[in-house]
Amino acid sequence: MVSDPVMLHLDKAGHSYDGERWQFRDLDIGLHAGEITAILGPNGRGKSTLLRVLAGLLKPTSGFVTCNPRTGVVPQEFSGSFPYSVLDVVLMGRARHIALFGTPCAADVAKAMEALEATGMAAYAARSIGSLSGGERQLVLIARALAGENDVLLLDEPASALDLKNQDTVLSLLGALADTQKLAIAFTTHQPNHATAVADKVLLMLPDTQTLFGTTADVMTEANLETLYGVPVRAARLRGEAEETAFVPLFRQRARKETSRA
Repeated sequence: MVSDPVMLHLDKAGHSYDGERWQFRDLDIGLHAGEITAILGPNGRGKSTLLRVLAGLLKPTSGFVTCNPRTGVVPQEFSGSFPYSVLDVVLMGRARHIALFGTPCAADVAKAMEALEATGMAAYAARSIGSLSGGERQLVLIARALAGENDVLLLDEPASALDLKNQDTVLSLLGALADTQKLAIAFTTHQPNHATAVADKVLLMLPDTQTLFGTTADVMTEANLETLYGVPVRAARLRGEAEETAFVPLFRQRARKETSRA
């Protein structure tokens, strides 16, 4: 079986802001068309820095990045200070297709509306971006990246501030984009269950610049997650879902409550 092509590759790549503390070193990973990679790590470990290197916004301090030029980046939040319409925000994703000092043409608007259709947000095209919920804005930002006709999609904690329903909506959309549009997708998250829900591959950014990369089934283990986060983690088989596993952290507060009841 021939695997899908690698759209973006890190070769022995590393990054350090000061030459002393490294966010990662000697990292070899490839993002394949039609595959989703989840990147997990504790706060301050360098997940966002890695995304910026993958996107070509930062040069690696060591090693190389072979980057497909058509890469879309989806931030955690839209930072515009003007009351842009949803359609205006998505049209920003067409920037590379519009000549300098040019304006969007009918084809650009059509591509933007096509992206909004793909994310289920077409009915919101005339709405102000500021009037939307967090989940709706996240879908608009994904639409903006799609409008750019990108082959690689990089998302920084796309479901971190969303309720459970919107988390499911965003994760389901990522799965659909990988399957139907053969995008190579990577996203950062603090939630192990996001990785098990949708990712084909997982990168764990472990302590002391160590990393672990492989298939979700191989990498997502109780021992690896406990090393990653520094708290006990247990895998729970979901009742009625023979092939599904959820990961549950064992917080110290829970242990205190159990002790007080005894």
